[in-house]
Amino acid sequence: MAGHSKWANIQHRKGRQDKLRSKLFSKLAKEITVAAKMGDPDPDKNPRLRLAVKEAKSSSVPKDVIDRAIKKSQGGDAENYDEIRYEGYGPGGVAVIVEAMTDNRNRTASTVRSTFSKNGGNLGETGSVGFMFDRKGQVIYPASVGDADTVMMAAIEAGAEDCESTDENHVIICADTDLNEVSTALEAALGESESTKLIWQPNMQTDLDLDGLTKLMKLVDALEDDDDIQTVTTNLDASDEVMEAFANG
Repeated sequence: MAGHSKWANIQHRKGRQDKLRSKLFSKLAKEITVAAKMGDPDPDKNPRLRLAVKEAKSSSVPKDVIDRAIKKSQGGDAENYDEIRYEGYGPGGVAVIVEAMTDNRNRTASTVRSTFSKNGGNLGETGSVGFMFDRKGQVIYPASVGDADTVMMAAIEAGAEDCESTDENHVIICADTDLNEVSTALEAALGESESTKLIWQPNMQTDLDLDGLTKLMKLVDALEDDDDIQTVTTNLDASDEVMEAFANG
């Protein structure tokens, strides 16, 4: 768990914010379009769409962008995206899961493969690292919603499995199939969350030194820069000292 919070923190570091922001908007819009196309265009009747809209709102995606993405799913010209998961190893033997949405499988597979090999990693078969992760639901609240005990009680009552509180936020974990139910119950108790989504939670982690972390983040950044890639998750672990040195490097 702890590794995951630290990991989230270094993802939002210096200098890349604006570039990441525009990419994030288009990735969230793509998820909304796909969710609306696969189910009902009404978020109240489509749990996946509801979560996609919630996540977009919490990332400050403008309402007109969200509406346009839903509308696009209903038009005859909406692209057909395939959802694909790639698994492999990054520098230092760190396990990496890459989730993509693409209208061209061959292009994406070739890009992901070459990005891994150019950055000291190698792409494996599906399932090669998946056993090191569990599929979970994750809901994040800012620390300001309440103290650790209050949030823990709300999480337990909502049917969550775990809650970790830090000075910055409360990270609540639940079974992947319970995310819609848990997040709705938490919203009633604590208000709007900062983030609600499905994640891959590492069940075993690989420790890295500063050199290893720097190399791994180069791979992660290169993967995230690709428009077809929705999420990149690793089972990275590193000491606070290494994380700090990296963030200030």
